[in-house]
Amino acid sequence: MTWSEMQPLLSQGTIDTLYMVLWSTLVTVVGGLPLGILLVLTDKDGLLQNTAVNKVIGVIVNIGRSLPFIILLIALIPFTTWVVGTFIGPSAMIVPLAVGAIPFFARLVETAVREVDHGLVEAVQSMGGSIPTIVRKVLLPQALPSLVSAVTTTVIVLIGYSAMAGAVGGEGLGSKAVTYGFQRFDNQFMLITVVLLIVIVTVVQLIGDGAVRLLARRGRTTS
Repeated sequence: MTWSEMQPLLSQGTIDTLYMVLWSTLVTVVGGLPLGILLVLTDKDGLLQNTAVNKVIGVIVNIGRSLPFIILLIALIPFTTWVVGTFIGPSAMIVPLAVGAIPFFARLVETAVREVDHGLVEAVQSMGGSIPTIVRKVLLPQALPSLVSAVTTTVIVLIGYSAMAGAVGGEGLGSKAVTYGFQRFDNQFMLITVVLLIVIVTVVQLIGDGAVRLLARRGRTTS
């Protein structure tokens, strides 16, 4: 396959990959952030201590994290079809990508929030701060660098997931690699798709690391 034949395929594959990863990341953050915070708040000695709720959320998150993505992808076909109207294409893949990443991100959020100095929480409590105020004014701002790092890690995981989704009609670079690289024994095309995925991951990591350093520097300045 010549470069002129490869270029439109690679361009469309890159666009589809970025589309799937962007929207699934947004859904993951919206779903995983409150789950992670609830895991902390409802834990023993938490502000909303509730053992039953904490265990239920914990079990759901652990089950979601333990399922291999390719199995989850196939198992969610009926649900994906119900939500989107089809289980094929970039838009359809957003559903399993987000469902697979939410438990993973929730645990990262839990770890980040637990790192916040409990003394700050107690100080706001002593001044009459409500739980929403503590979450909004203390937990999230103090954990922000770690949360940004968690988002970066999740995006990179989603890029890997999106490549696997390509094997089941998800389009993107994974689909192009399987269809034009593997099935047609085109090693050059396969190599280029791998390089593109590496470049995307590297750029995401660099942006995430830069954002974390900037936030950490601002935190030291204001403290």
